[in-house]
Amino acid sequence: MIKINLNHMKNLSLGLLLGIVLMSSCKKDKSTDNTTPETPVHPITAQSKAYVSQLFDFNPAPGQFDNTGIGDTVAAKSTLNGDQGLVSLGAWGGYIIVGFDHTVLNVPYKEDFIVYGNAFANFSEPGVIWVMQDTNNNGKPDDTWYELTGSAQYKDGYTRNYSVTYTRPKCDTCSVPWKDNKGKTGFVKTNIFHKQPYFPIGIKGDTYTFSGTLLPSSNINDDDPTYITSAAYDYGYGDNTAGGDKIDIDNAIDAKGNKVSLKGIDFIKVQTGILYNMGWLGEQSTEFGGAADLSMLKN
Repeated sequence: MIKINLNHMKNLSLGLLLGIVLMSSCKKDKSTDNTTPETPVHPITAQSKAYVSQLFDFNPAPGQFDNTGIGDTVAAKSTLNGDQGLVSLGAWGGYIIVGFDHTVLNVPYKEDFIVYGNAFANFSEPGVIWVMQDTNNNGKPDDTWYELTGSAQYKDGYTRNYSVTYTRPKCDTCSVPWKDNKGKTGFVKTNIFHKQPYFPIGIKGDTYTFSGTLLPSSNINDDDPTYITSAAYDYGYGDNTAGGDKIDIDNAIDAKGNKVSLKGIDFIKVQTGILYNMGWLGEQSTEFGGAADLSMLKN
């Protein structure tokens, strides 16, 4: 005759139940790998502005507008608060970092903010857009950047984890040498229209390096050197289309290229995306003219 120990059975049942709970918990954690940590939201208040209102960093790559009135910090600040200024970011990798005074919320299935540039028909200079949440709630862009992908993501030449090092030229008005992390070399060439130094005067060392994502230059047509065109990408970049580019936070990816879900963003970085010399027109250089929260703009 088998004797049943009720206390023993009770312990086995509790153990089995605990095991099931733990297994369910493990499965849930695995399925939510691409979500980001809970992040504070800075709500819109009566004093909030639709436009980016704070400049955190301006770091131009060498270019024909460096050390001029549209390639300096004054120009960078003119892009704040809807003042309709414009700043050149220089050749590939040059960037600007600005912030909103509130969190721009990610509205499902809608574009969330707009980035202004000076693109026009048949001529765009697309810049890669990065976003950041104020995860540590300190009001500074010192958390994690997420790239917002666009329509160039799967085209030949799209390269993540790309970097370029620029070297101070032998003379102030000489073309600026560069070398990338793929072993390629070239120059940011000077032209007859801009005779000031193209290497930023604020750089103290002889070299400096940018890292980011390289966009393909396949949209540029310079078969006729007197009429060079640069067609816009379908979506997803700054200084890409006339009137500004509406951007969807849902296109965010992490450092491994995995899609991530962001509740909202507080900071944006716009970075020149193409490395290309367009002859007498000079280098491809993204221009930035500000950004705004679409939920706060009047139709």
